[in-house]
Amino acid sequence: MDVFETIGNDGDYAHSVTLMKTIKMMQHPAYENPYEWSTSDFDVGRPLGRGKFGRVYLSRERETGFMVAMKVMFKSQLTKWNVEKQLLREIEIQSRLKHKHILRLYTWFHDDRRIYLALELAAQGELYKHLKASPKGRFDERRSARYISQVADALNYCHANNVIHRDLKPENILLTDDDNIKLADFGWSAHTKSNKRKTMCGTLDYLPPEMVDGKQYDDSVDQWCLGILCYEFLVGNPPFESQNTQNTYEKIRRIDIVYPRHLSQGAINLISKLLRIPSSARITLRNVMNHPWVLQMQK
Repeated sequence: MDVFETIGNDGDYAHSVTLMKTIKMMQHPAYENPYEWSTSDFDVGRPLGRGKFGRVYLSRERETGFMVAMKVMFKSQLTKWNVEKQLLREIEIQSRLKHKHILRLYTWFHDDRRIYLALELAAQGELYKHLKASPKGRFDERRSARYISQVADALNYCHANNVIHRDLKPENILLTDDDNIKLADFGWSAHTKSNKRKTMCGTLDYLPPEMVDGKQYDDSVDQWCLGILCYEFLVGNPPFESQNTQNTYEKIRRIDIVYPRHLSQGAINLISKLLRIPSSARITLRNVMNHPWVLQMQK
């Protein structure tokens, strides 16, 4: 099992360090062999964040010194909220996805009380906090376009592997130390060869109209969410945000969207091509990456 991998860095020194770590990892008993991981394999450090069912800690694999983000969840909480199957589905999906803009799940294990997920470390944490800390609580168009292109790349890979993410939002995207996207949190994701689902899930302000109306949907729900994400990057809040759920639903159904004056026509064009009814009319993810606004902003 290729449990631990490295990503190359710029510069001779960094490259040498990476090479040394790679050689050391290949000597680990887990490399391409069955191996039972446990807490004794890791030194657990400072907390990086917390969620509904546990916390995430900066951790180091003892044999190689490889750094991971260790997500620790309590079984009692998972049972209380009846999400055991959801977690197992998340593990099954994320462990198979290997893409430069998707957070890697290296391995997982458990003891009597907890479940541990050893995840790729994205040093800058949640994209959401960077969005809120930006001037006027929004990203400029150049930064937004680069992030949207990377997220589209990750989603395109997911769809090619029959995975629908279904919960795209800034809180579920992480940033690496070199300011690149890592799509994370596959808790609501679905692996389906038929590409047809009917479960309503995700986050209110990001729900596509077909979910709101209880209709069958396919992986194009992720394109809708990408349009909402692009708007939130550029404006600072999602377009259909309202004081109550019903108002939000009505705005989604009507695509009742207001574009602030500071948005360029290129950005508006991309968002409008993603937020479309019917879902078959939405721009493809590959065409998102090749959209004139995205390409222009990355020059």
